[in-house]
Amino acid sequence: MSRERVVIMGAAGRDFHDFNVVFRGSDDHEVVAFTQASSQNVGVLDEQPRRRYPAELAGERYPDGIPIRPESDLEAIVDEEEVDTVVFSYSDVSHERVMHQASRALAAGADFRLVGPDRMMLSAPVPVVAVDAVRTGCGKSQTTRRVADLLAERGLSVAIVREPMPYGDLVAQRVQRFETMDDVESSAVTIEEREEYEQHIRRGHVVFAGVDYADVLNAAADEADVVVWDGGNNELPFFEPDIHFVLADPSAPATNSAITPARRTSDSPTTSSSTKRTRPTRRISISSSRTPRASTRTSRYSTPTRSSPRRARPLRASASSSSRTARR
Repeated sequence: MSRERVVIMGAAGRDFHDFNVVFRGSDDHEVVAFTQASSQNVGVLDEQPRRRYPAELAGERYPDGIPIRPESDLEAIVDEEEVDTVVFSYSDVSHERVMHQASRALAAGADFRLVGPDRMMLSAPVPVVAVDAVRTGCGKSQTTRRVADLLAERGLSVAIVREPMPYGDLVAQRVQRFETMDDVESSAVTIEEREEYEQHIRRGHVVFAGVDYADVLNAAADEADVVVWDGGNNELPFFEPDIHFVLADPSAPATNSAITPARRTSDSPTTSSSTKRTRPTRRISISSSRTPRASTRTSRYSTPTRSSPRRARPLRASASSSSRTARR
C-alpha cells in the first residue's frame, strides 16, 4: 500500500515536533517537505535560507533528510511531490490566515489538517506545570519565572523547558542544557533565545531546549522533580501538563479567541483546550531528597511514549481546581 505523502507547514518549532512524534516512525506517511513561514522565528527576510531537516533527526526512513522550502512554494510542492495532505503546524496567527493556507492546499488538490494535542503531547515521568497564553504579549514569561520560583522555594528541583527556537545547527541543538551564563555564551544563541534563557538562569533554574523534545524531556526529567513548560507565543505545550496556566489579556478581550490555537476563556482564564480524557492528579512532594545532576550530556536519550508508566502522585499547587487541566 502506498504511503500518504505529506508536507508540513511550519516555523522551525512545532512543525519539527509534530514530525518527530507523529510522522517520523509512521509506516503510513512520507513527509516530502517542510515549509518555512516567512515571518516566524527566523525573522522577516527577503530570501529564506535553504535548509534541510537532517537525516540524523529525520530517522532511517529519510537518509537524505527532508527539504525545508519557503511557504510561498506550497502549491509547487503539492504539484511536484504529488502531496496528499498538508499539515499546518505553527501558531500565533489569526484563524483567517490558517484558513487561507487551507484554501491554498485545497486549491492545489491536497487535504488540509492540524495535529491535535492528544497526538503530539508527550507523557512525562515527572509532573509538568505548563504556562502559555492565548496570544503573544500577555505576560507569560514573567508568570513562568514566578511559578518556577515558587516551586523552588518549596524545596523542589525545577527544570525549565522552553519551546524551541532552533536557528542554527539542528543536530548540535538536538538537546540543549543551560545552567550558567557561560553555557549561554558558549552556545552562540541568538538575542531572542538569550532574553528567554538568561532570566531563568540568573534565578538559579536550569533551562532545557532543543529540537527533539522526547530527548529534551528525558534530559530534564532525569534531574528534576518537576518540569515547568515555558511556552512560546501561544503554542500548545509539547508535554501533557498536570497544571496548565493559560493567560489572557483582559484589556483586549476581542483578541483572546482570535489567534490560532485559541483557548476558551469564558469559563476560566486558566483553562486550556478541552479534552475528552482525564487522568489522576499527582502530588509534588515538597521535601525533595533528589540531588540535581549537573551533567551536560548530549547523547541521544530514550524516547518517552504516550503510554509510558506515570507515577500516581496527586499534584498539589496553590491554583484552584478550575485551573487544572484534566488529561488522561
